[in-house]
Parts: sequence; C-alpha cells; structure tokens
Amino acid sequence: MKKRNRGFSLIELMITVAIISIVAMIALPNYQEHIIKTRRVLAKACLVELGQLMERQYTTTMSYAAAVLPGTTCTQDLSATYTFAFANAPTATTFIINATPKGAQSGDTQCGTMGLNQVGARSASGSKTVKECWK
Repeated sequence: MKKRNRGFSLIELMITVAIISIVAMIALPNYQEHIIKTRRVLAKACLVELGQLMERQYTTTMSYAAAVLPGTTCTQDLSATYTFAFANAPTATTFIINATPKGAQSGDTQCGTMGLNQVGARSASGSKTVKECWK
C-alpha cells in the first residue's frame, strides 16, 4: 500500500506568502490614502460647523471679537487628527478658523492646513488647489 502525503509543500506555502505580501503592498497605501481623505472631509464639515457657530455669535453680539471656539462633537472626534484654532484673534468683523493636521493626518500633503473665514472664503496649504481640496 502506498503512503500518501497530506498538506502543503514548503514551496506552495512560500508562493502563498509571496502573493499575500504583494496584495498587502498594493492595498495598504490605498487604504491609508482613503483614511486621509475621509478625515479631510470630516475636518471640512467641522470648519463649516464652526463657521456657523461664529455667525450665531455675530448675530447675537454684532461682533466676533469675544468669540471662542466651542468644544463641539466634531472637534472632539477629530482631536487626534486635527487642531482647530483661530489663525489670529478674531476682530469685531473678521475671523479665520484653521484646521491643522496632526498625528497620522500630518501626512496629508495634498491639502495640509485648511481654513475658513467670515465670508466663507476657503483656503488650503497643500499641493492641491483650494478648489480641489474643498470640492
């Protein structure tokens, strides 16, 4: 009676490991880029929300000067990846809020620091144009 070997040979196992490694090398950077884009979208939404809160402040007091950025849910959720702050102290009629990437998001060289002012003008400091970053 002939004895039959069961299982995988070392060569079959190494080929499988090589294929999985190649797939991982392709998939991981794409996944990381997707995560950066998703966080960027959340930061833009948070900037708009903070801008709306500043407009409420202006409607109530007719000035932005005494305004502080509140700890909203969006700023707390993104606190590990973005810092939200005024570019300069707000005046009676102007403000600029910036979202500066930090931590894992600091690798976002395409849009970098994004900003929003009192008239809704948007800014971005990365390699992409403002229009591309804010679409």
